[in-house]
Amino acid sequence: MVSDSNVPRISSRKARPNSVDDVVLAHEIEGADQKSLRAGKRHKGMMLTVAEIATDKLTKVAHENWSASTRSQSSSKSFSPDLVKSIYMEELGGAADRPPSLKRIMLLEISQYLESYLWPNLPDTSTGAEPASFEHIMSILIMVNEKFRENVPPWTCFHARKEAFPDFFKQVLSIKDGVRELKVHERTAYLVFAINIFQSLEDEMVRGQVLRLVSLPLWQALSQGRLQLELHAHPQLAKHWKALLKKEQKAAAKPGYVPPSQRMEVQFIPSLLTDFIEMLDKAIKVSASMDVDAEEAQEEEGPFLDRGALLYCERSLELLVDLLSQLPTRRFVHTLLEDRAVLVKCKLSSLYRFPGKGADLYRQLVDLFQFYMGFAIDNHTGDPQADDDITTQHYEKVCQLQRLAFKHWPQLKELALSNCGSVEKRDTLKRYLSALSEDELRFLTTRQLRLVSEQDPWAQQKEFLQEVMLSTYERRRFQREVINEMPLYPTEGVLWDDNQIPSVNYSGETCLALPKLNLQFLTAHDYLLRNFNLFRLEATYEIREDIADVLGRVGAYLDDNDRVRFAGWARMALPMTSFKITEVRKPNVGENKPAAVTAEVLVDTKPLRGPVRGEWDQVKQHDVLFLLTIRPPSGAEVAAMMEEEGPEGPGVRDKYGLVSVRGCEVIEVRDEAGKLMNDFTGRVKPDERTYPDGFSRTLVVALDTAQYQLDMNYMAKTKSEDVYSTFNLIMRRKPKENNFKAVLESIRDLMNEEVIIPGWLHDIFLGYGDPGAAHYSSMDAELRLNTVDCKDTFLDADHVVQSFPQYEVQFQGSTPEGAPPAPPFRITFPSSGPKPLPAALSAHSRADGSSVAVQLPAPMDDSAAKEVLTVESYTPPDPGPYPQNQPRRNQVRFTPVQVEAITAGVQPGLTMVVGPPGTGKTDTAVQIMNVLYHNCPGQRTLLITHSNQALNDLFQKIMERDIPSRYLLRLGMGEQELDSDEDYSRAGRVNAMLARRLQLLAEVEKLARCFGVTEDVAYTCETAAHFWLLHILSRWERFSSLVEKQCTSEAVTTAFPFKEYFADAPQPLFSGHSYEADMERARGCFRHLKTLFQELEEIRPFELLRGQGDRVNYLMSKQAKIVAMTCTHAALKRREFVELAFKYDNLLMEEAAQILEIETFIPMLLQRQEDGVSRLKRVVLIGDHHQLPPVVKNMAFQKYSHLDQSLFARFIRLGTPYVELNAQGRARPSMANLYNWRYRALGDLPYVHQAPEYLVGNAGLAFEYQFINVEDFMGRGESEPTPYFYQNLGEAEYVTSLYCFMRLLGYPAHKITILTTYNGQKHLIRDVIERRCAGNPILGRPHKVTTVDKYQGQQNDYVLLSLVRSRIVGHLRDVRRLVVAMSRARLGLYVFGRQELFSNCYELQPTFKQLLSRPTQLALVKGESYGTCTRRALPVSSSATPLIGGPMGANPTIMLDLINGPEEMADLVGRFMHEKLLDAELASAAIPAGAAAGTADVGSGSAAHHQQEEPGISLTATVEPTDQVMSSEQQRQSAGEASAEELLHNGGAPETTATATPAIPANETNDGGGSA
Repeated sequence: MVSDSNVPRISSRKARPNSVDDVVLAHEIEGADQKSLRAGKRHKGMMLTVAEIATDKLTKVAHENWSASTRSQSSSKSFSPDLVKSIYMEELGGAADRPPSLKRIMLLEISQYLESYLWPNLPDTSTGAEPASFEHIMSILIMVNEKFRENVPPWTCFHARKEAFPDFFKQVLSIKDGVRELKVHERTAYLVFAINIFQSLEDEMVRGQVLRLVSLPLWQALSQGRLQLELHAHPQLAKHWKALLKKEQKAAAKPGYVPPSQRMEVQFIPSLLTDFIEMLDKAIKVSASMDVDAEEAQEEEGPFLDRGALLYCERSLELLVDLLSQLPTRRFVHTLLEDRAVLVKCKLSSLYRFPGKGADLYRQLVDLFQFYMGFAIDNHTGDPQADDDITTQHYEKVCQLQRLAFKHWPQLKELALSNCGSVEKRDTLKRYLSALSEDELRFLTTRQLRLVSEQDPWAQQKEFLQEVMLSTYERRRFQREVINEMPLYPTEGVLWDDNQIPSVNYSGETCLALPKLNLQFLTAHDYLLRNFNLFRLEATYEIREDIADVLGRVGAYLDDNDRVRFAGWARMALPMTSFKITEVRKPNVGENKPAAVTAEVLVDTKPLRGPVRGEWDQVKQHDVLFLLTIRPPSGAEVAAMMEEEGPEGPGVRDKYGLVSVRGCEVIEVRDEAGKLMNDFTGRVKPDERTYPDGFSRTLVVALDTAQYQLDMNYMAKTKSEDVYSTFNLIMRRKPKENNFKAVLESIRDLMNEEVIIPGWLHDIFLGYGDPGAAHYSSMDAELRLNTVDCKDTFLDADHVVQSFPQYEVQFQGSTPEGAPPAPPFRITFPSSGPKPLPAALSAHSRADGSSVAVQLPAPMDDSAAKEVLTVESYTPPDPGPYPQNQPRRNQVRFTPVQVEAITAGVQPGLTMVVGPPGTGKTDTAVQIMNVLYHNCPGQRTLLITHSNQALNDLFQKIMERDIPSRYLLRLGMGEQELDSDEDYSRAGRVNAMLARRLQLLAEVEKLARCFGVTEDVAYTCETAAHFWLLHILSRWERFSSLVEKQCTSEAVTTAFPFKEYFADAPQPLFSGHSYEADMERARGCFRHLKTLFQELEEIRPFELLRGQGDRVNYLMSKQAKIVAMTCTHAALKRREFVELAFKYDNLLMEEAAQILEIETFIPMLLQRQEDGVSRLKRVVLIGDHHQLPPVVKNMAFQKYSHLDQSLFARFIRLGTPYVELNAQGRARPSMANLYNWRYRALGDLPYVHQAPEYLVGNAGLAFEYQFINVEDFMGRGESEPTPYFYQNLGEAEYVTSLYCFMRLLGYPAHKITILTTYNGQKHLIRDVIERRCAGNPILGRPHKVTTVDKYQGQQNDYVLLSLVRSRIVGHLRDVRRLVVAMSRARLGLYVFGRQELFSNCYELQPTFKQLLSRPTQLALVKGESYGTCTRRALPVSSSATPLIGGPMGANPTIMLDLINGPEEMADLVGRFMHEKLLDAELASAAIPAGAAAGTADVGSGSAAHHQQEEPGISLTATVEPTDQVMSSEQQRQSAGEASAEELLHNGGAPETTATATPAIPANETNDGGGSA
């Protein structure tokens, strides 16, 4: 607390501060620097400016020694080991006791120190060279660690000298035993490198070296007693051990032999363990030192934490957890850790018992380490252990101890005779063991039980020995029990625990107590558990951000009576009128928590505005709400906190006085009159629903029973107040962001079940075994489809031959003599199954003859014998006489690789399809579904995507194919956005089936009249079925028998029994020229009738089921053959699907690379298993791992835990076979070159070389793509009004000006998209667009202004891209984001950024070399307008730059100008706009009103053209210029400058430059600079 003397400082605003904002304002007045420091002092300290980079000495050293320009010179400097040593000592911490500055490491990384200097010049000792210096090796380790920290591919440059990696790794191992002793921070860097290499097992180069460190020879470090026990328990390993010893005996006779126990690879893990145990004692200091937290040293007396040693210990635990969480590294390491009792030593260390918060992360890591030490798995077979097996093993172990005690230890007689249930309790066992002396306990533990080595120094401590015994024989709780008792809603303790949920500015320098998602998982339970924890914490982070936003808005304060009041308001929160718990049900049998806890919350919505009140009135059943207790601190308390916390200020929780947070789920909502609102349970009929009464709302909510029990236990134990009597604020969240509880429940349900993964997918799913084992080529031959009816896949016979170059195609079937075989085709593969395309043939050459960006393998030898592919051309049966009977056919000419993907997709097993941008992933997926439906009509397919938009696009195309609509079902809210007159939701399909029933029964009635049968046969589906048997089928059989005897066309015509019914069909029904043709037409008519009655039979259950709910359930579980939903919907509704006995055979997932691991896995398990076997036969995953991964908002979960890893990307990393589509049809070929280097062999479809829009240039713009350099605008580049909210006003102005220029040239607004790489810039550009363009009918808004991440999966003709950053590259350094950004445009891409920054980024070089080969000033062409431009686009292979003011390529008459910055561009647009307005006024005055719209000529284009593109815009009306434009024009006229028309047509900019259109300052934007 502060003294009273501090109070007057804040009384200048109010006599008594009522909220934290009062005190904060006072402190802002005291020091102007406080706010900026609080906004992110640590974050800004890590930032590098361009000026710093350019002037730093490291940049100069890099330029002189290893820059690209220097290396290209013949006189470049040779490699200098002394320079490496100097840099290491001065910049990388070699001469200091503290770790190096992150800024210095980032500078070296930016300069490509590793790629260009360290690794290329590493000596190769295998050639006799001297080993690299200690400084050289450590520098490489530090730079590799930095690449991992920044999530940049770390091993790319190493593959250039792959042969040198084993020698390098050997030198790395020798560092620890070198002459020089490593400092603590050097040890930490070495340890981090070890962590990183064990996380890189997918790289064959790394894997070959790393796995030697954790192989069987590691057991040389075991104690003899433990080694004997292990070999006795595993006879197979004993054989390998004997063979290993024999091999060593033979090698011992050779000179230079090194015993296994002394080899570096055997000693690596044991030496790290020894260092870790020693460091545990060094982490606690008695007196403060350099590495001790200064603030802690000032505040307390006594022991302090050594931060360097603490970080080393935490990193050591991280390494151990990583080793235990992957089976290849766990197998032998687990035994070593048990033998050395590392877990017990961690718990007995003084660090674990340290009372301060500084050791919280260490304790959490120890808990995670303990979990994986006791994980239920057989370490050698990988088989999961069931709970019953674990219990049996545990009691067998306890009984062995009792037998030993009974035989040899009279002192332990009570232990020997007790029941196992008492012995397994920690307190009881500890009491029994206290009867032994220290020597007796040591003899029992080390000699008889062999739990630890007798030579272990810790074995001299009785406490250690006792703890080893207790940890071995006490009963551990099953993880399943812990999960079931875990509350699903976060509380205040978890929400603000930075060790579990780090803040947004996580830098990657420290470790976290979080699980990781990597290549491999121990078991399916381990997979689910890791995803459960990470998904829960990610949701918790998002909730924390929402709560913090609400707390800042409601303005809580204490009134004069110390009651909480709210001065502000928040859209998502309301003060409570009252809260009371109404029911606490008794626990269920076997549980220790209530069965249910129900409460009522009363709120008043009267103070809210109409729209906000309407949002609260939309709260419904199953919505999740949060109950908050806020007790704002007094002014004096806030002042004290400000003093204690320093310039960064108090945290959100302390600042606003948040005491508690509890979650709840809505059961029902009632209005002031007690009427139910938003009821979907059927209690309120649709016609009884009315508007709610009054403003008071009663929310009946269900509380979390597990959390309620924990709270009650805590309250009883500590005599504290009841948290449920203190709530004063209720908060809601956006529905789309508030589905975490249902997803967590789905994961928890899976953990409580026996998860059955299909046998063919199990091993590859967990990351083990043969990566190709799930591919169709590895499946049993009897499961494969050797004959596939391709339906409309192929357009002609040549298409078939071109699609299968690996086969010799032989056609069969009856075709007219001399005519080529016609589709459809039925393909029979050889007995070995479909064969993939050879690598050489899967590569695609461009139409202009240029090669793709990768080197292709040699073409296949044509002389080699090819297998025969039998292709049968057949005539499909006549579906009926009506036009609507004819099937809808595919018009896409699939490429050979797309055909390979289609044929693979219809085969059983796992099919992976990588679809680069614009390669037709959706068309391929639709054709897979179509062919699969027709070849396996009895199977059901589940269709999953990440987004509703992608799902609707896919579903829309399926609707257009030959699949009856009655078999299609679209689940989820996105169904409303389908562009279809039909309703494909569950209720819509039921209604459609019932409506179709009436239509079909009317047809039956018509048939009955034709036969003179009473019309009551069409009363129900059942009577119609009898009518079919008695009248339709019988008549057809008599007809068939008659015509088979006569075999004449006349017999068919005269005897056909349904002529009257088909009288409305196109006539004549029978041609009379051929018996075969007429008979086929008769069969077609009968098929029409058969389909009619078959459809009635399918509708019959809907007739019998009277309830709408039953009909809906039947539709979903039985009727629908193709069920489409998003992955989120699948996760939310899994329990419902399982209860309905939902079944499916195939799973097709598009956008698979954008879906979280767990959200990909859950759709595989939406059905109950049948006799322990999964019904799933096919899994088709379509995506692109080279584009952006799933969205994870918390950077710590993304960087550290890899939560953004998709199952698709993991399968690719594991080496699973996949088909990569290789021909794009979206972008101009030259624009595709910007990203096709990222793919194996991405070429172009002929369409992009032939279509007219691809052949002409972009009107008014010299290039189809261009990088425009943007220097500082108004003296600044990027800005950051709040942390991580990046903006760049210069780029925003430039982008907006170019958009306006394009609109003035006639470009349609809906064909222009503005993208940016940061949310802050998105908001800034939107604000500028709103001010400049939105209200102007000539300009209007562009199609979209959004971020690159949000625009993935979408495209537009023209894209304007703002890169924002001017200090560091930022997250565009992720090449996946670059690929997305470069691939959104079809015809024009214009990138705005800082040239000197992005040109030096190593990862982006392939793209930016092309971008920067053209002028970096915006190049404009005079005298062109949209729709009339005939200038040819630059050839793809052309590298020539158009001459400024001169001829351009094949367009000698075209002149162009370069624009110098946003000011000049804004001036040009202002002039052009004024000319447009003047022309519009003149045209409107000269042309009669009736003809004005069609004939007005505005500028370079016509008004008619504009109106055709933009029907809502009329240029004939007089449009008043904005004040800004008029001001600019007046300035221009007063200066006597050239008009816009003169500027465009006469060439060149005027000598005098007008003032730019006024820019919008960042602090004036609505959602941009002012707030995040």
